[in-house]
Amino acid sequence: MSAADVSCGNAVTLFDDGAKTFDAMIEIIDQARESVSLESYIFRADAVGTRFAGALGAAAARGVRVRVLVDWIGRRGTPGSFFGAMRRTGVDVRVFSPPGWHRWFGLIPRDHRKLLVADGRVGITGGIGIGEQWQTGILRKRRSPWRDTCVRISGPAAKDLARAFERMWRRAGGELPARAKRLLTRAAHGTELASAMSTPSVVGIVEGEPWRLRVGRALHLQAAAAQRSFWLASAYFAPSFAETEALAGAARDGVDVRLLVPSVYDHPNIRRFTTRFYNRLLQNGVRIWEWSGEMMHAKSTVVDGLWVRVGSTDFNPLGVSVNFELDAVIEDAVIGAEAEAMFLRDLAQSTEIKRRKRRRRR
Repeated sequence: MSAADVSCGNAVTLFDDGAKTFDAMIEIIDQARESVSLESYIFRADAVGTRFAGALGAAAARGVRVRVLVDWIGRRGTPGSFFGAMRRTGVDVRVFSPPGWHRWFGLIPRDHRKLLVADGRVGITGGIGIGEQWQTGILRKRRSPWRDTCVRISGPAAKDLARAFERMWRRAGGELPARAKRLLTRAAHGTELASAMSTPSVVGIVEGEPWRLRVGRALHLQAAAAQRSFWLASAYFAPSFAETEALAGAARDGVDVRLLVPSVYDHPNIRRFTTRFYNRLLQNGVRIWEWSGEMMHAKSTVVDGLWVRVGSTDFNPLGVSVNFELDAVIEDAVIGAEAEAMFLRDLAQSTEIKRRKRRRRR
């Protein structure tokens, strides 16, 4: 239903800290022997971006094929000279969908993915871009690192991540897969795997593409299948009516449905769109928390302590329906327990939103 490429026998590590994630990414780049592919919606020319540029340039100098794909809108604020300097060190840099005289004037869809993969053997994906906000925060007062989640995957699923990058790299070069023009859905491999008979971790890589609604369908399936709990973190939460009903329906069926969203946003006026959905969810039994720190940027789900989704997709029209996104869906009870513990730590640093009771008129 979500066109996920599925494989078993993967080693998975969860990260909820920007600094540790950056260290793990730099280690992957430094250990690469043949290829490094980095795709990031945000790539800043700050201390973090400079650190990555140096590591990528060093990899290119030792003969590794290094490619970097950034989104034109996401890279705003980063001077072109920064990427020009990277090119001079041997790094091949492409910019996705600059504006011009083509469909939608190049403004949509955007490449909102965050992905690093090396040698087709290990990769990291999630919600963390390349910038200081994930390490130190950016506010002048009450500064704190942005809260986000990433996942490191080594094993067969890393090849699926590499193939996902290749498809976006071709798109950024003006090439479009022929099958993508003809088919509403694409063939996926490994879907016959029976998780009970497979070695963990079982990982499915879901490539969000315009108008395909793949992660939205995954949410519907998991909400319908949930038996005990459905915990969701979403930075920019503005769900469709169907997604709202999926969460509300699960709560009405007795599932423990919890939602974690920011209290402070990096873009003005976003909060008013998010809070519009509070009452509908609260009155159906969904519990909602707002993160107390600077920015909660994670996009993750944990269902029944078994299914975990980590990726770049927020539940809003742009994330689910319009942009290019990338999510890893993991089935593993050990990783599920870690994800639940991570979620509970986040709730301990958040404020629960209570439903306001309307006063009765005399």
